[in-house]
Amino acid sequence: MMASLAIPFPAIDPVLIQLGPFAVRWYALAYIAGLVLGWRYMRALSARPPAVLSLERLDDLLVWVTLGVVLGGRLGYVLFYKPLYFLAHPLEVVFLWQGGMSFHGGALGVIAATALFCRKHRLAFLAVTDLVACAVPIGLGLGRIANFINGELFGRASDAPWAMVFPHGGPLARHPSQLYEALLEGLALFVALAWLWRKEALRRRIGWLSGAFLVGYGLARSLAEFFREPDAHIGFLVGGVTMGQILSLPMIAAGLWLIGRAKTP
Repeated sequence: MMASLAIPFPAIDPVLIQLGPFAVRWYALAYIAGLVLGWRYMRALSARPPAVLSLERLDDLLVWVTLGVVLGGRLGYVLFYKPLYFLAHPLEVVFLWQGGMSFHGGALGVIAATALFCRKHRLAFLAVTDLVACAVPIGLGLGRIANFINGELFGRASDAPWAMVFPHGGPLARHPSQLYEALLEGLALFVALAWLWRKEALRRRIGWLSGAFLVGYGLARSLAEFFREPDAHIGFLVGGVTMGQILSLPMIAAGLWLIGRAKTP
């Protein structure tokens, strides 16, 4: 795990464009691209039966999901990872430009936003979440790549030939765990759900794809956590598990429950 044997970390500036006090960051672009590409992908999926949403309703849903991602992701980070810090510094909750988002919080935010949207427009909630679930891995993959560019959420110390010395990770070479997560939670999960969507029998079992996403993400995240360095202010929890693994357990349980109860209307 000597630094001299590590692959050099690619020095990519986290800021793409700086115009005075205004900065365009790769991380922000990842969120925007994930939402826009996910929206376009859902429009393409909607061409196959059963028809869940009109294209006009789908456009409206993008706004609701965006709010769910941002608000849920930030509040999840505040409550799950640094509650005592933000209790002492409440104004910093809105300082999104300083970083700090939680996928599990974002997922809850998207679920809440979608539920409110479906209630307003009298739509079948799980039918809509089946569609949304297929697009979420796009944003997940792009977000993890942005984490890598920022040199954050790096992995545990390793002597693997592809290990890297991260700018904020000390002198030890570490797993590029952000890229592992981009492949598992992003590409692999996207391909799996795309393949499942093509199975009309599964597509018509309302809630099945939502459950498959929850199980798939929970397993992928739990596996990636074995390589990812735990947050310094939390560390390892009981039995050596991490906060990410604990938060993934209810997702897996909920996913299995949805798969078990999914029926064709």
